[in-house]
Amino acid sequence: MNEPSHEIPPVEKPPETLLDSWKEIAAYLNRDVSTVQRWEKREAMPVHRHVHDKRGSVYALTEELDAWIRNRSAPVDEPEKKPAAKVPPTGSGDSGVSIGQRWRWAALAVILCLCLSAVAWLILRHHSTVAVEPKIRSLAVLPLRNLSGDPAQDYLADGITEELIGRLSTIHDLRVTSHTSVMRFKNPQISVPEIAKTLGVDAVVEGSVMKEGDRIRVTVQLIRGATDEHFWSETYDRQMRDALSLESDLAQSIAEKVEVTVTGKEHQRLNSARPVAPEVYESYLQGRFAFEQGNKAAVERSVRYFEDTLAKDPAFAPAYLGLAKAYTTLGTVFAGVSPQVTRPKVIASARKALALDPDLAEAHAVLANTLQEEWQWTEAEDEYKRALELNPNNASAQAGYALWLSCQGRSDEAINWVQRAQALDPIGVSGSSVSWILFQSHRYDDAIRESRSSLTLQPNNGSNLLLLGFALIANNQPEDAIKVLEKAITVSPGSPAATGVLIRAYAHAGRRSDAMRLLEELIRRRKTGYVPAGAFINAYLGLGDKEQAFYWLEEAYKEQSNILQFLKTHPYFDPIRDDPRFVDLVHRVGLV
Repeated sequence: MNEPSHEIPPVEKPPETLLDSWKEIAAYLNRDVSTVQRWEKREAMPVHRHVHDKRGSVYALTEELDAWIRNRSAPVDEPEKKPAAKVPPTGSGDSGVSIGQRWRWAALAVILCLCLSAVAWLILRHHSTVAVEPKIRSLAVLPLRNLSGDPAQDYLADGITEELIGRLSTIHDLRVTSHTSVMRFKNPQISVPEIAKTLGVDAVVEGSVMKEGDRIRVTVQLIRGATDEHFWSETYDRQMRDALSLESDLAQSIAEKVEVTVTGKEHQRLNSARPVAPEVYESYLQGRFAFEQGNKAAVERSVRYFEDTLAKDPAFAPAYLGLAKAYTTLGTVFAGVSPQVTRPKVIASARKALALDPDLAEAHAVLANTLQEEWQWTEAEDEYKRALELNPNNASAQAGYALWLSCQGRSDEAINWVQRAQALDPIGVSGSSVSWILFQSHRYDDAIRESRSSLTLQPNNGSNLLLLGFALIANNQPEDAIKVLEKAITVSPGSPAATGVLIRAYAHAGRRSDAMRLLEELIRRRKTGYVPAGAFINAYLGLGDKEQAFYWLEEAYKEQSNILQFLKTHPYFDPIRDDPRFVDLVHRVGLV
């Protein structure tokens, strides 16, 4: 190949002497584009600009380049020496740098320093702000508002609230206030910071639910309790059949935003969801809504809803859990049905729920409670521990385990667990739960104080009134107990438990005729319906009739009465503990 000619061409030469781009110029000089651009800038290599719209286009003439090459001090083939950095001279006169130029250099240096200082200050301020932000370790999900305009849709908002609480409660690193305790803030009259302070939480979730046809929209926001800062919000719009996955996504987003540590298993449980037919899920939520109303008629109505849910979808595990909870309440709170009728239904429903979903923590807790009532102590403890492993924030499981510990005579542990449960659910784990364990521990003053404290919030709570009556009698205050127990019977008409303890209070206060009148009433009721054996045990022990007391203890054994769980610790049994019949009964119940 011929070498390019280096003769000086006349201007009129053919167009090939015109190099019409940086690329052509670089190729002619056998260099890259960046090198020839640097030569043009630093060594006055002859390059021209076209005078048209593309002002960035260039051209060069080969003859001019050849002449420049011949006159260039450094051969083109030699490596280019990097020019030394120019340092502004410090002198004056013929230095080539004017006073104005030196001032400009100084001004630039000052501006640069100021900019760097400002950036450093902003960075330090940012890190300082982040450092003082307290980590969110506790959370309350306030009842989501029903924006449909139809109060009949409240069941949907309440159900999604409870489901969200349930999912977040599975995270060990996060303390989540229970559904029962947040429901009192359904229509709050106080600010979020005040609610957060009342519940003792770092952050609050609030939001709304709207259902339109077969679609559901949930809007939520996270708020710091101390500052009322709204630091995250999101809207989820899904079909009703995807309601469970919506709740799953929402729980995961909240966990991420509060920067809580979620283990692999916890993440898996948060993410668990399956499509569910809208009519199935709505029937289930209506059942939960009815159950939460708390009265006997509503709980019985909830059973029908749960059964309807299972008729539509026999594999929907939460509906079996709903049945188990409803039968438990009907057999204990209202005590109108023998436990021999309700307990088999509770156990069957709980086991069916767990067969479909082994990670359903509440089902483990309900099963544990019923196994304990049937004196299956080891199995009950295992179920409680499994429930707490799956959901460390399950207040009912904590309270149930506290009761199990109390039955074993492990009072200090029991008190610790029930107080933890109460911190999570001040309403659901009422003062009666704490008071009962304190009473079983023979700490009567503490039990009385706890019951009275709870009654300031719920003056007509029958359970709190009953437990206060128990403790007052044991503390030799029968007259005070009578007033409390008479109110308990007014609040819960015909309560056999309150009637039996009131008979004891009358007897201790010297009002034997009143005691016998009530006892005769209990005997008449027993002939026409179910009255727990425990009511007669409390009555006859109060009257000092040990033989009748032992007769009813045997009846209690036959029906597996709840009162026999407490043979080892119940203060009312203290006068008969040395009787061989009582010792034998303790062995038979498994409380050696």
